[in-house]
Amino acid sequence: MAGEDRRLQIIQVAIELFSKKGFGGTTTKQIAEAAQVSEAIIFRHFATKQDLYAAILDYQAQKAGKDQWMEELRELAEKNDDRRLFTAVAKRVTQGFHDPSFQRLIAYSALDGHEFSKVLHSRGLPFHAFLCDYIVKRQKAGALRHLQPDLVVFALISMPAHFGLLTKVYGFDMFKATDDEAVSAFVEILLGGIQK
Repeated sequence: MAGEDRRLQIIQVAIELFSKKGFGGTTTKQIAEAAQVSEAIIFRHFATKQDLYAAILDYQAQKAGKDQWMEELRELAEKNDDRRLFTAVAKRVTQGFHDPSFQRLIAYSALDGHEFSKVLHSRGLPFHAFLCDYIVKRQKAGALRHLQPDLVVFALISMPAHFGLLTKVYGFDMFKATDDEAVSAFVEILLGGIQK
């Protein structure tokens, strides 16, 4: 197997094991066994567990098309298109829950106070800052009410995130709405509360 393919295989195996056993419950030996490689091969690709955590985040970002998506958001922000921008964010958040393994991995890291959670948080800061800056810009233009920008971002992200968590990770069948219907409702709720 080519080096890059082997690296990708190790990342995918690590995500699966971390999502089932947590970070503390998963050893590099277990990852090696599941990937059918030696621990030395893992350390050849990832010198430390921190390198593996960073690679997992890079893999997820690439898989999700993060750079292309951020470009789309920047274009919507330049057009001051609140509805389409917020819809794009809410849709992406909801879609992120279609990969329950990664979401469980995130939950494990947060509940365990694991360093992966800190790395994930620090990587999300530019996105959070982008949205806060956009809200401030729209407030200054008189389009949005003057509410604390980071709380507006929290509301924008938390509604679809909680919906995704309940429906995709926990498997609750309590909503009679598709993802698109839920996203549309969340954006309506948010805009109804923040638009002037």
